[in-house]
Amino acid sequence: MAFDVFKDETFNFKVQAMLGELRTGCGDAGEIMSTASSITDGDADSWVAAWRALAERVEKIASDADAGGHRVSAGEAYLRASAYHSAALEVVDGTSDPNAVLKPTFAAHRRCFDRYVELSEPPIEKLDIAYEDTTMPGWFVPAAGPGRRPTIVLSNGSDAPVISTLGIALAARARGYHSIMFDGPGQQSMLFERNIAFRPDWEAVITPIVDLLVARGDVDDKRLCIYGLSQSGYWVTRAIAYEPRFAAAVVDPGVDDVSASWMGHLPEEMKEMLDKGDRSTFDQWMQIGEQDQTPAEKQEIEWRAKPYGIEDAFDLFTAVRTYRLTPEDLARITIPLLITEPEGEQFWPGQSERMHQHVASSELVHFTAAEGADRHCEPMARSLLEQRMFDWLDRTLNPSA
Repeated sequence: MAFDVFKDETFNFKVQAMLGELRTGCGDAGEIMSTASSITDGDADSWVAAWRALAERVEKIASDADAGGHRVSAGEAYLRASAYHSAALEVVDGTSDPNAVLKPTFAAHRRCFDRYVELSEPPIEKLDIAYEDTTMPGWFVPAAGPGRRPTIVLSNGSDAPVISTLGIALAARARGYHSIMFDGPGQQSMLFERNIAFRPDWEAVITPIVDLLVARGDVDDKRLCIYGLSQSGYWVTRAIAYEPRFAAAVVDPGVDDVSASWMGHLPEEMKEMLDKGDRSTFDQWMQIGEQDQTPAEKQEIEWRAKPYGIEDAFDLFTAVRTYRLTPEDLARITIPLLITEPEGEQFWPGQSERMHQHVASSELVHFTAAEGADRHCEPMARSLLEQRMFDWLDRTLNPSA
């Protein structure tokens, strides 16, 4: 898809994703494009400053509308402000002082989102989901009307904000599905506020959510399904291999080896060091490589490592390599599984097709540049994704309809 706002690939992809969420109310095109035009291409400090300024301006609009009793206007503006605060966080790792930006900006993002939830009609229910000796924050988005409804669990990507799955939740509601969004270990509030790290065995995260749902009187426990965005293409596939209560699943895209996006940058000699358990030599090579890194590159690596809760390079790469699905894991999956395969997938190319080959109950759906639906998670074709996945879920969960 030939639509470029920035030459910097990261900046360009993130603006495309923001434009793709316009349908959910997570922004105005004019606000996004005018702000993007003020940003110095590739300059993270410029990016953060621009989105924070816009977020603060729109949050003021929201608070004024709120004070005046204009609930709809306030809710709409709080959602946009939440999205813009979140946009500021997207490249915080490349700024001159990430730690100074992170917590206050995240707090502002979540403050605005929380007020949007409070003002939402029909109401969105805020939840505390039991998880080990603590809780995970969750949001239950109900479909209208009485009776037990099919319900979809929305599992977010590695560092994505909750609003990244809001569009799917609203699309679900429009089609008569309940949905539940959440922050899991290593994600957003669980990381930034509680320092709880990722884990590869995502069934330990999903099972408490299923327990909560099946105990509700408004959920059809025979029509539970789950959607995995980005890195949750791995987590959800892992979860459905070991949590048997789902009737169907969608992964966007299929990810059977998270570590591929890390290992591709390593020379073969360093991969062999990991295989042999040669910590000393591996760490020495890493230290030599760090001498040629820019401060921004060093910060990016630290940012990517943060959700894993590991600082040592050898331990980090060793841990990331556990985020893989074995043939035995995939063989356990018997429920219908829809796997997206966008043209030009830049993070885990080829893995959707490979997963499809290993899961007999799976179906592969292609998204193309000609449709404006290429690249990771189809950033500018989310409505097309929703149409295809929910039509597939309707057919799968209601085969006699």
